[in-house]
Amino acid sequence: MNSSPNHKNQLLRRIRWLVALFIAGLAVSGATAIPVESEVDWLIRWLGIAPDDDGKGIAGWLWRVKTALHEINTKYPFIGYGGDWLAFGHFVIAIAFAGAWRDPARNIWLFEFGLIACALVVPYALAFGALRGIPWWWRLIDCSFGVLGAIPLWLCRRYALELKT
Repeated sequence: MNSSPNHKNQLLRRIRWLVALFIAGLAVSGATAIPVESEVDWLIRWLGIAPDDDGKGIAGWLWRVKTALHEINTKYPFIGYGGDWLAFGHFVIAIAFAGAWRDPARNIWLFEFGLIACALVVPYALAFGALRGIPWWWRLIDCSFGVLGAIPLWLCRRYALELKT
């Protein structure tokens, strides 16, 4: 393995770029958990879904979600507080990765923590999605966040191990 200062600087730049991408993904994901009702409304308008559309597939699912969100937010707005805390959790985890950005070799455990969390997304989404009646194809979308999140973390871990040599 190349241990020249130039190579180590290149590895550090790669890691920092990937960590910044991961932090941004967490922050955006968290931020989108807060205005979910207006986001679903926008998506339905953008896709041109009408209330009389077939109740199956994505159109039916999104209309069902829209209806539930409007009813819950009208009658029980405190339920949305759970989404606010979901967002908060994303922001806090993103902040933790600042340590990996600063000193990736010393904080390699953050990449390992993130990889474990990403791996757990898959069984969590599959099990709890089934329990909550989430369509299988939506659960696969949720699983993709864990799979896609693992890619930059795996690369960062690999590069950080190389930095240590």
